[in-house]
Amino acid sequence: MTNTLAEISPSYRITTTEQLEAIYGEASPRSLAKEIDYISDHYRAFIEKAPFVAVATSGLEGLDCSPRGDPPGFVRVMDAKTVLIPDRRGNNRIDTLRNLVRDPRISLLFLIPGVRETMRINGRAEIITDPELLESFIMQGKLPRSILAVTVDRIYFQCSKALVRSGLWSADAQIERSELPSTGEILAALSSDAFDAADYDKGYPEHMRKTIY
Repeated sequence: MTNTLAEISPSYRITTTEQLEAIYGEASPRSLAKEIDYISDHYRAFIEKAPFVAVATSGLEGLDCSPRGDPPGFVRVMDAKTVLIPDRRGNNRIDTLRNLVRDPRISLLFLIPGVRETMRINGRAEIITDPELLESFIMQGKLPRSILAVTVDRIYFQCSKALVRSGLWSADAQIERSELPSTGEILAALSSDAFDAADYDKGYPEHMRKTIY
């Protein structure tokens, strides 16, 4: 067992598509047939049941993958080529949005609790602030700051192997939050200023309640 990447021989590093294809072979015909360039009725059903989507983008500062979540149906299918995603209140890093104003390419991964298949979209996104559109996404009296309008280039479902292997939806796979460092502990360790981790953790549930939308 090597201890660092530097110890791995160059002969074991894959750097060409020919090397990849020699290892993995050809894709199965069905895995290719499921990829289309529009939102079919079947794929729409998955999107409308998903309460969570991971959003991947690329920009001058690098790559980003951010979570988005709301009640099922929060990602709205506008037509066969377009989905709309409200951008809810967050930490104002706006990494996703900074990327998109420079590079419109976007990739989405939808997850549905209890469902082992996932749904993937690759496309291009615009950031929209149309008042009427924002109003249509109101939650708890609060408007999103903007809407991501994603034009679908490719859409397909991913088979269940990854979620089966991970046991993601299994109750037996769940762990207690206390097994990991608290958010307050992490922030205290990374902060250069005096920071009360216990006080932060104690007050966070109320902070979440007040700022979730």
